[in-house]
Amino acid sequence: MPEIRCNPVTDQWVVIAAERAKRPQDFRVPREERKYTACPFCGGHEEETPPEIWAYRTKGTDKNTPGWWVRTVPNKFPALRIEGMLNERSEGVYQAISGIGAHEVIIETPRHQIEFQEHPVEQVEEIIRMWRDRSLDLRRDHRFKYIQIFKNHGLEGGASIEHTHCQIIATPRVPKSVEEEINQGMARHQEETGRCIFCDMVEEERKSGQRLVVESDHFLAFCPWASRFPFEIWIIPRRHQDDFVGISDNEIKSLAWVFRECIQRLTNILDDPPYNMVLHTAPVNSESHPGYHWHIEILPRLTKLAGFEFGTNYYINPTPPEMAAKALREGHQPVVRPH
Repeated sequence: MPEIRCNPVTDQWVVIAAERAKRPQDFRVPREERKYTACPFCGGHEEETPPEIWAYRTKGTDKNTPGWWVRTVPNKFPALRIEGMLNERSEGVYQAISGIGAHEVIIETPRHQIEFQEHPVEQVEEIIRMWRDRSLDLRRDHRFKYIQIFKNHGLEGGASIEHTHCQIIATPRVPKSVEEEINQGMARHQEETGRCIFCDMVEEERKSGQRLVVESDHFLAFCPWASRFPFEIWIIPRRHQDDFVGISDNEIKSLAWVFRECIQRLTNILDDPPYNMVLHTAPVNSESHPGYHWHIEILPRLTKLAGFEFGTNYYINPTPPEMAAKALREGHQPVVRPH
């Protein structure tokens, strides 16, 4: 029997089409053949990118030369530009603001022949530290109200360059998706219970265990109750934190292991599917949001959005999250959890 479930954070409804239930082997993900050719992101090709903004590199090496292990550069074709004044204008019933912002690429490794899940956990730690460093730096520009960290993997996931990387875009407005989280489910739950909805979700998922994928001392990864996509995973810090940049070094180590483990499991059971990763955190340079709870969403691109989704804003998910989580828990080799 199909079931229509509500996301308690955004009030968005999702059709869990259990009668269509698809297991990992039912998804036919086109295998993308890796070219393994040198590209602008490879070590030794630093002159082919815009000048680096930030890099972790061997002491004594110069900017825009080899010797780095994580490197951030401006996007060559930015969605938003940092130069200019922030202006608003109206045209009848229409409104617009100037496209001010920042758009950066974090190159995760100088090596081309490596996928994200093949990074040593220590390298993932360095990538997450770069997220934190760049977030702290970008918020110094008070024109920016939100900093979005994201990763696109595979052609269907929107990756135009196969060399593993992630991106940061700073925007002059808070995205609607984050506003909905703050002003809808989170605000209602806080008013009704005095508690954080995400903290309660963590406790519920740990108690139930049905949708749990993996956990560490600091993070919980699970397939959400109202998953929009098959094998969707959320990673939530167990300690209440509104702002990602408040993450500690121990938590970075823990998150690196959990994040890599989730991607490895998706790769194992779905043969390297395309996906998007987004990090939702509190807005910057505005009123504080102590009730917010930052988190990561991993969204495999296994189904297509079509007329029903666009017409209703309901998603149809043919894989119940309980089934997805069970497959993700079982489809891996035993590993040792870090503290």
